[in-house]
Amino acid sequence: MPAELAICTKGLTKQFDRHIAVNDVDLEVNIGEVYGLIGPNGAGKTTLLRMLAAAEEPTIGEIYINGERWRCDRSNRTLKRNLGYLPDDYPLYEDLTVWDYLDYFARLYGLRGKERHRRLYEVLELVQLINKSNSLIATLSRGMKQRLGLARAIIHEPILLLLDEPVSGLDPIARMQFRDIITALREAGMTIVISSHILSDLAELCTSVGIMELGYLVESASLQELYRRLSRQQIVLTTLGDVKFMAMELKKSPLVENWETIPGTNSVRAFFSGTETDSAELLRSLVMAGIPIAEFHCTRESLESIFLNLGHQQAS
Repeated sequence: MPAELAICTKGLTKQFDRHIAVNDVDLEVNIGEVYGLIGPNGAGKTTLLRMLAAAEEPTIGEIYINGERWRCDRSNRTLKRNLGYLPDDYPLYEDLTVWDYLDYFARLYGLRGKERHRRLYEVLELVQLINKSNSLIATLSRGMKQRLGLARAIIHEPILLLLDEPVSGLDPIARMQFRDIITALREAGMTIVISSHILSDLAELCTSVGIMELGYLVESASLQELYRRLSRQQIVLTTLGDVKFMAMELKKSPLVENWETIPGTNSVRAFFSGTETDSAELLRSLVMAGIPIAEFHCTRESLESIFLNLGHQQAS
């Protein structure tokens, strides 16, 4: 396997009775990437992560982690020590304090003496729970519990981290705190695979994205490449005059694929296939036609729009 790949799967398939949860997936994740898995419920994201974590045996197919064949048996012990995994809704021991909980897992991973104490302080500082060290887990908020779960997953300093819906059910502030921690781990060189329904978070965090549908990996590309290929450029235009006249002028441009008026406003949202130079020329032509432009704003479709558009294409 190429040395730069943290994860490589070949024909990875998992079947439960007659249901195929993951179907012939070839996945490649580079070392140091933050790779986002998106897809609807039942798409196979959790099953794929469980196989990558050696918590589920593939029906067929191969997994390589850092070039080494990955198995569910007692082999790969050194490699498994370099893996961190946070499943969705991982149970916590609520009658323990935050410190005792992390200390327990640090001991399980073989951390000893001063090294263990150093790592406990380091991780609690990172997940912003140092002031909760002596608090019972039962007293923590949902966001704090999720950050504690992440602390448990990284206490042994893994090189690969797998996160299944880590921000599900969190409020915006808790999600922002979690994003900041993931960003710090990425900057430290950790490879991270994260599944989430909150696509705006993934768009901020990820370097690459995989889109799953019905067990298949239907797209896998860098975020930049995905935007380049699948994100249409949008231009929002607002006029001080009659929006109908502006729409008539837009129709004259072959680069305006279609447009729609924004209800209750004098604005139009146009889908535009041209370059930045072309959009500047479009603005000039509207002004030359006597259209009083109050706003001209270019943007790209979001990751959520790309996902929904792909879903509609698959359905058709």
